[in-house]
Amino acid sequence: MPAYEYTTEDLEYLRHGDLGLKLRLYKPKGAGPFPAVVDLHGGAWGKGSLEECKARDEALAKAGLLVVGLDFRDGNHGYPTALVDINYAIRWVKARAAQLNTRADLVGISGASSGAHLAMLAAMRPNDPRYTTAALPAGSPAVDATVRCVAMSWPVINPLSRFRNAVRGRAAGETWVGDIPERQSSFWKNDENMTDGNPVLMLERGEKVPMPPALWVQGRPDQVHDYRDPESPVPLNEPERFAANYRKAGGAIELLYIDNAARQTAASFDPIAAFLLKHMPVKQAEAAMAK
Repeated sequence: MPAYEYTTEDLEYLRHGDLGLKLRLYKPKGAGPFPAVVDLHGGAWGKGSLEECKARDEALAKAGLLVVGLDFRDGNHGYPTALVDINYAIRWVKARAAQLNTRADLVGISGASSGAHLAMLAAMRPNDPRYTTAALPAGSPAVDATVRCVAMSWPVINPLSRFRNAVRGRAAGETWVGDIPERQSSFWKNDENMTDGNPVLMLERGEKVPMPPALWVQGRPDQVHDYRDPESPVPLNEPERFAANYRKAGGAIELLYIDNAARQTAASFDPIAAFLLKHMPVKQAEAAMAK
């Protein structure tokens, strides 16, 4: 895989009153156009920032992807604020595709942990009226928030089962839990929201949604993300449960297991880059390698 040089730039992409939201562009040097990916941080929907995506975003930029690391509303802002911001950011990138050296039909999404859940949820509901409330500036091109593909790093794909798993873990004295129940509660507020914004349950209840090609990178052992929901209708951990539902509904998904200790390394970054480039190909003549 060629190694590209890249530049970085921080911009405010959206403002809600006194709150300005920032994105960081990682722009490969070359003729382009380069496929783009909006990347989302984790933090149990309650804390975190685009800074925690830096290692992954740098690796993806070196692989020849325009990367958009994103901050968005979470925590006490509550569901579905994060989805509003993410939906807007996808459209923001598409509307500025030419100046960003990409194309509007070459935009994917990725994320880690709760950010990977948000990436999949945004991909499955690009036109949900609750998520599309932030309008682009007047005169912007007419674009939507559909994406070409979704790359997930150890997603918390089922917020309801993970909340209950964390509560059980706390009762059992398991140290991984920390303040996860509080962070989840601050954003989701109740079981109804965790049921609604839930890619697993969306598929199991037959919701008809877009299903772009997807990749799930999962470390093992990882009791935080790779567990079985005792209320699940199938004897599978959550990664296999979601993958089976996705395929049954007609979607294509790859499930890749890696050593959990190496998940913030090339062991996860390289497969993600390869997946994104595979599903957002650019003609060789259109992309010039950095010298």
